[in-house]
Amino acid sequence: MFNTLRLLVKDPGKLLREYLEGKRKRYYKPVAFFILMTVIYLVTRAVINYDPFGNTTIQVDDNTQSQLLTQARNFMLLNIDKLLFVFVFTMGLLLKLFFYKKRSLAEFIAISFYLIGIYTVLTTLNMFYIHYVNPNFQFLAMLAMLVYFCYALVSFFQKGKIIVLIKSLFIFVVGFISYGMIGFAISFCIIYLKQM
Repeated sequence: MFNTLRLLVKDPGKLLREYLEGKRKRYYKPVAFFILMTVIYLVTRAVINYDPFGNTTIQVDDNTQSQLLTQARNFMLLNIDKLLFVFVFTMGLLLKLFFYKKRSLAEFIAISFYLIGIYTVLTTLNMFYIHYVNPNFQFLAMLAMLVYFCYALVSFFQKGKIIVLIKSLFIFVVGFISYGMIGFAISFCIIYLKQM
């Protein structure tokens, strides 16, 4: 685990290339890494009693459709961390779409598990900062992840760094927006089915 974390921070491209080339014994598996980082985040959040969205739940009038949308929004905000797998697959699909000649979809999903695992680490660190230092930095982890994501992909592909950087920026922004939209759609379906 230490070797995996160290290399994901210091030289993510090397770890990703070696893992995909079959040199896997010295690295934590991507799915297990993602799950462990998510569990650490959830346990830490519970221990320090951290609510990432504070008082963001809202109430609306008696309009059934408005209530349904508001309940779906509230459900998504309260369970967004449990929908991170959506972010993994969104990133994997977008990476395959923009770098389709480089690797297979399964390889890009493995890369996404590692990268979103790092996002969870950044979110955990940001949670401490927000909770104990300054509550106005909710999106610091997302900004740090954008920088890390671009750094990791440039490090991984090594050639055409400007093109990779531009594609990485686009992939991250579209991936994050898609993650939010798909997360909301899943939340809406869950709330809708509960009310049937």
